[in-house]
Amino acid sequence: MKIDSITCRVLDFPLEREFHPAWARGRNQPDLLMVLIEVETDEGVKGIGAAHAGLEAAIAIDRFVAPYFLGQDPTQVERLIPVLRDSEILGAPVYCMEMTLWDIIGKVAGLPVARLWGGFSDRVVAYCATAEVRSPAQRVDDVQRMLSEGYKAVKFRFHLTNPRDDLKVVEAVRAVVGDRIEIMVDANQAGVEPGHGGHHSWGFPTALAVARELELMQVRWLEEPLPRHDYDGLHRLRDKLDTLAIAGGEDNHGLHEFKLLIDRGCYDILQPDALLSEGVGQMRKVAALAEASGLEVAPHTWGNGIGLMANLHVAAAIPNCPFLEFPHDPPSGFTAAARDQMLLEPLTIEQDGCVHVPNRPGFGLVLDEERIARYTVSTHTSSAKD
Repeated sequence: MKIDSITCRVLDFPLEREFHPAWARGRNQPDLLMVLIEVETDEGVKGIGAAHAGLEAAIAIDRFVAPYFLGQDPTQVERLIPVLRDSEILGAPVYCMEMTLWDIIGKVAGLPVARLWGGFSDRVVAYCATAEVRSPAQRVDDVQRMLSEGYKAVKFRFHLTNPRDDLKVVEAVRAVVGDRIEIMVDANQAGVEPGHGGHHSWGFPTALAVARELELMQVRWLEEPLPRHDYDGLHRLRDKLDTLAIAGGEDNHGLHEFKLLIDRGCYDILQPDALLSEGVGQMRKVAALAEASGLEVAPHTWGNGIGLMANLHVAAAIPNCPFLEFPHDPPSGFTAAARDQMLLEPLTIEQDGCVHVPNRPGFGLVLDEERIARYTVSTHTSSAKD
């Protein structure tokens, strides 16, 4: 079996309502931009993947990946991985391409990818990943709704000018719902879009002060409290805490960087993303390194339902994953339905608070071809026949 063609479709889906992500101060995000990737073999098996990006990813795949993938056996994944790592030197990161290969392998084997990788579980506990900055009263209402929907955990964003105002959200939620829900906090200090008004960096004293307050309120983890390359600061912060875990890694790229994060003692919980940080199969290597060091892995996932599905399979295949990130923040424009609008069968939360792995071969994706065709901006195809 050989790779016969690679097609990238740039998709631009509208969001029905305004969406103001905390990491981009003052900005309304009106759409969901992504690249749908289809790798087809000479035997007619098609592997599906996606990039959390736009035209730049499609161009990078066409120029720096397709010439080296076409005509190759898609089941020889490890022989193709160096192409993805080297291509980042030349263009946009394209670790997302590994997903297409495992989708093909799963379909040929007739098994879900998570089971091919050892199948630790068929479900993963989800946490509702919010995105906007809202008042304490609004977040109390949101959490009460989440509890009724089955969520066992929630993540808030801390992005106000004075972090003490952010802390009031956690205080208010704890006062109303107690310990009925796990709470996480994301500071997004590792790599932030400037937005309107710029980004106000915390620095170590602020990160430590916030962390100690969160520890008193029994928060599960504090995510990205410092810049991603501040290895000494992250280690120092982690060393000063007792029960609050420090999490991060979504903005680090490559297996080598995750090994460095482990060796330097930066995090309790690593958060690679199958579309952004490393290949989906390579994340199992990150998980193994973490497991050997007594650490957990909770994949980051944001942007689209195809990426969420990839990270779900990783999460279900490894023994040291406590939670799956589940982006959903109504009544803003970014909800689970908006996130998965390219899928006919979107991912949902069950009443046990878990996301279940589809029992279909490969990653189990069922595309909404009609909607995809409607919102395709451009198509880029490379073929072995060219």
